[in-house]
Amino acid sequence: MKEIKDVLFVGAGAVGVTFAGIIAERFPKAVRVLADGERLSRYREQGFIVNGKRYDFPVVTPAGAAKADLIIVGVKNHHIPQAVSDMKNAVGPDTLILSLLNGITSEDELTGAFGAEKVPYAMILGIDAVREGNGTRYSSPGKIHFGDAANAEGAWSGRVSRIASFFGRTGVPFTVPPNMVRNLWYKFMINVGINQVSAVIRAPYRVFQTDPHAQAVMDSAMAEVVSLSRAKGTGLVDSDIQAWRKTLAGLGPESKTSMLQDVEAGRKTEVEAFAGTVISQGRDAGVDVPVNTILYDLIKAIERGFPAAEEDFHGMESESYPGKG
Repeated sequence: MKEIKDVLFVGAGAVGVTFAGIIAERFPKAVRVLADGERLSRYREQGFIVNGKRYDFPVVTPAGAAKADLIIVGVKNHHIPQAVSDMKNAVGPDTLILSLLNGITSEDELTGAFGAEKVPYAMILGIDAVREGNGTRYSSPGKIHFGDAANAEGAWSGRVSRIASFFGRTGVPFTVPPNMVRNLWYKFMINVGINQVSAVIRAPYRVFQTDPHAQAVMDSAMAEVVSLSRAKGTGLVDSDIQAWRKTLAGLGPESKTSMLQDVEAGRKTEVEAFAGTVISQGRDAGVDVPVNTILYDLIKAIERGFPAAEEDFHGMESESYPGKG
């Protein structure tokens, strides 16, 4: 089993830069960032500021990227096709790829491009990082959850063990859940609920902690994910909604979801990865999803009002769920 010694970050937003900084504290030469064009010049000139400290991670181009032991993808869902094109030269026979994107479809897209053997399931929970300019600040890095669909304690697969060993040496907080698919769907349920409703009503967590009407719409959107999960056998149950409500009660009242931040900044949202996925999979599974259908139309209408501008491809601006990891 080849030891992982280096990692390439595709997407240098808040999530990617947070973990690049953690790894670089112990192994500065282990980190590289992929970029091209204007971003390449900007990253090399300005560096990356993480909690007030500057890091000058080596920035490599798609054409010049050497084969990586591990690639961590932290872009928005609608940038996956570009990310796949940009990272292909860095993918070698032993490369493993972790996607920290929101939603439940990014692994399928990366698997289609590079093969299932290279792409374990992964997600990030508990991070509260926010990116502003070339600076990223966070109080909690959360944990990276990753693994195969099922992970028996003491009997992890070779690829899971390789990544766990690397994270252990470099100080990256992580966990390997027994049921990774269920974990992905749990986070998906949360994002479908609070991310989308917050974007429509322009409300921070405080509103969802106190207002029964906002709570009702959020719960209804999440209930459709639970119904879809039940039909697909991915493990969610009705009590998961109440489990999320308990976590929500402890979040910073004035903090905002990433989709609300996207709407306020006039950026394209991830509605296709959330409501769009619920609608598509609901149709295939014969599950009615009227709340997510309405949310999809409302958010697409909001996006139509954004000024026409090309979005900067730098990665996830902030994490949508700063809950416990």
